[in-house]
Amino acid sequence: MRAVDIIEKKRDGIELSRQEIEYFVRGYTNGEIPDYQAAAWAMAVLLKGMTAEETTFLTLAMANSGEKLDLSHVVDIAVDKHSSGGVGDKTSIVVVPLVRACGLPVGKMSGHGLGFSGGTLDKLESIPGFRTNLSKDEFLHQLGTLGMVLSGQSLDLAPADGKFYALRDVTGTVQSIPLIASSIMSKKIAAGAQAIVLDVKVGHGAFMKTLDEARELAALMVSIGDLSGRDVAAVLSDMNQPLGQAVGNALEMKEAILTLRGEGPADFWAHCLEISSQMLVLGKRAETIEKARAMAQEALMTGQGLEYLRRLVDVQGGDVSYVDHPEKLPQAPIESMITAPVNGYLHEVNARLVGEAAVLLGAGRSKKGEEIDLAVGISVLVKVGDYVEVGQPLFLVHARDETTLNLAAEQLSAASVIADQPKAPLPLFYGLVSSD
Repeated sequence: MRAVDIIEKKRDGIELSRQEIEYFVRGYTNGEIPDYQAAAWAMAVLLKGMTAEETTFLTLAMANSGEKLDLSHVVDIAVDKHSSGGVGDKTSIVVVPLVRACGLPVGKMSGHGLGFSGGTLDKLESIPGFRTNLSKDEFLHQLGTLGMVLSGQSLDLAPADGKFYALRDVTGTVQSIPLIASSIMSKKIAAGAQAIVLDVKVGHGAFMKTLDEARELAALMVSIGDLSGRDVAAVLSDMNQPLGQAVGNALEMKEAILTLRGEGPADFWAHCLEISSQMLVLGKRAETIEKARAMAQEALMTGQGLEYLRRLVDVQGGDVSYVDHPEKLPQAPIESMITAPVNGYLHEVNARLVGEAAVLLGAGRSKKGEEIDLAVGISVLVKVGDYVEVGQPLFLVHARDETTLNLAAEQLSAASVIADQPKAPLPLFYGLVSSD
């Protein structure tokens, strides 16, 4: 078997066998196949596509390229969730303890943020002492004893994906839906959860800009799950405007805590309720979505969701007093309001531009490993469809200094579009993709 034959076969639009895909992934991972051949193959995949079966073979080959977790000897069933990234998306911090409070174990590995899309670990690390670098044994022990984990990826999971991801980033092949799907699903399968809920974002602040693209990606990932023996469902959710109000690490951590107290923004709570409910159904703790919603709402109202967040923070070394008193979380020294320049209806609160403004403040990274400022960020005070008057607050900027404040303010001035004509509010969700 030769790499060039596999490249030519895919170039000509011919379906690859499992053996050919495994050979190529193994060869590239161990260095036998060079970058230039892997780049040619990735471009062929981008141009010619892959069948669901091919993409499943690719996913499993990448998942099998490193360590894999087996959670079955720790819990009867564990559920995981994955968001394709967004602005103001602090959902995991709410749904993990909420779902656990409903009796369903959750083993989740998250990441740090890069670019305008924030990372769950950065938000959690705004609590002093919170450990995100759990070992494999610590991960499994905590899942077995507490029934939930929210940690970074300290294991060597799917190393083939890491190599292909870096290659795609510099060869113009990032947009390939089979390569995106296999990248996401290889890590999720290697992490061991039997059920996975995917939150596929659509819009300005998402990787998938159109609903058709998002639905295609979601359907492919659900198919991969089905073919690889996992229960997978994908929620299509809006990311044209930020989720909730808070954008920035400590700000989002505070908003997540307030949401578990029943005091969070309505759109963010509705989003968390939907994701939690899908997890409970997929994890076989509720027979219907209606029963799952009732369970999640009860866990919120009784305070059990908040109590499990306290336990999570405590067992991972964090200072629980920050959950009890979120006003202790890091706060930026400068606050400045941006107001509406005219009367009218909000037609746009561009999530990407808001996220990029947060990066200018120091809340996000422009390159991997860069230090970030946990205190800075933006409070988004309006939603698409709102009527605003001159001088009404649109954004509250939390800045470290005047220089970054001015940069962010200039960016935010372009993020909101106000017009005379009424505008309907944006939907939170566009549908569900499942194997049923």
